[in-house]
Amino acid sequence: MHIEFYKNPTWLHYVNPTLKFILFVFLFIFFLFIHHLHFLIYFTVLLTLIYYIQLGYPIKLLFLLSLPMVIIFFTSFVSMALFGKGETTLFQFAFVHITEEGLYRGIHLGFRSVIFGLLGMIFALTTKPVYFFYSLMQQLSLPPKIAYSFMAAIRLLPNIIQEFLSLRKALKVRGVIFKRSIPGFYQQIKHYAIPILALSIRRAYHISVAMEAKHFTNNRNRTYYYILKYSKRDVYFVFLTIVLLFAAYILQRFYPFLPIDRIVA
Repeated sequence: MHIEFYKNPTWLHYVNPTLKFILFVFLFIFFLFIHHLHFLIYFTVLLTLIYYIQLGYPIKLLFLLSLPMVIIFFTSFVSMALFGKGETTLFQFAFVHITEEGLYRGIHLGFRSVIFGLLGMIFALTTKPVYFFYSLMQQLSLPPKIAYSFMAAIRLLPNIIQEFLSLRKALKVRGVIFKRSIPGFYQQIKHYAIPILALSIRRAYHISVAMEAKHFTNNRNRTYYYILKYSKRDVYFVFLTIVLLFAAYILQRFYPFLPIDRIVA
């Protein structure tokens, strides 16, 4: 599989997208039922190392992209720590009631959210949408009309953004000023949404006619520009995932640093 990805691609970029997607979905479901905080902490640390070392992007860019995950961790932690229920009270003032159980559950929920965010970022940063849908068609027999419809929709997003910027400049040149109020906000949505929606519907109609003319309704005997197959990198990826899970289990089993598993379980 010879595919050009980015300036500094790593072996993760060449893992079969379907295998990567199925394995990440499994991890999402798996961590929904994990309640051992040490296991979540250790897996988060190991996954963070993979995120910063194995993606091939500049560290500064990866750090900026990880800032939303820090915010998610903080909000998840605060929502459970300040207003969670428990028996051992650590601090209480007015409606704020911090308990030991709520504090640990907040940390537990925060790390779980970070794991979900890291998995999503790793998949997004190492998988191009075009190759992902090609892989779904070839490995999971996804109907081409559905796959190509999604790819066309993704390709339309930059055009929609460009149309929005052009429309905003045109309104500014014409001296259109919106008031900072609810009626002004409604008027602003009206000026932007209707033209962009009309152009999008027209463009979608042209794409549907072109796809029908090229026989996208026929799912048989179709050839593909990109041929995506399984390779030894897929074996490495599955092995790496198993190693990360096993290492997190060993670390939480023999090196627990907080007596909190019994509280969050």
